[in-house]
Amino acid sequence: MSRPFPPRHSPPSASFARVNGKIRAREVRVIGVDGKQLGILSLSDALNMARANTVDLVEIAPNATPPVCRLVDFGKFRYEQAKKDKESKKHQHANKVKEIQLSPKIDPHDFGVKLNHAVDFLCEDMKVKVVLKFRGREMAHTEYGFQLINKMIKEVTPYGHPDANPKLIGKAINLMLSPLPRNKRAKNPREPEDRKVAEDEPDTDSEEMEESAPEDKEQNQAQSS
Repeated sequence: MSRPFPPRHSPPSASFARVNGKIRAREVRVIGVDGKQLGILSLSDALNMARANTVDLVEIAPNATPPVCRLVDFGKFRYEQAKKDKESKKHQHANKVKEIQLSPKIDPHDFGVKLNHAVDFLCEDMKVKVVLKFRGREMAHTEYGFQLINKMIKEVTPYGHPDANPKLIGKAINLMLSPLPRNKRAKNPREPEDRKVAEDEPDTDSEEMEESAPEDKEQNQAQSS
């Protein structure tokens, strides 16, 4: 059975935080509007202080003794929490590593598919591990494998960079790619296209309305005369 409250070990999100009259503790430790500690107050005194400052009393650490509350506008608090959650998700993506496997005799079309996957992962702030495996006699011409790996590096240059030069380890060439910072990284060429087309399409309905507007004016003037 699911519960409407988060587990005790996790910090409350903005949607689960208790506000004003929903706070259950008799005493709370209060953090002021300016971020300074105001000490332990009774709940009624803390609520009066929130009203005096035209803000809300938001419980930010319910498991502390006594619970910690902050004087802040609840809308602002929710915005800050959403921003923090977004940043933490970015860091989670950055810690993820996706692997792409190649072979020296890979078909050009298949290489393009693998390349698109690599670009997608890099644009989602993920690292990409490229592994090119040799089989049997292919080990006699490892230079072909390095050519393919260097081609991959060249193609993803607008989106990511190699952490180190590709290395031959055993029967495989290994390469690790890291995403460029967002402000220096090119946009995913496949993702925005649909949006661009939608934005560039003229709004035919609004054009028709604009064209019909003068006609309606003339008809109204004729009827009034």
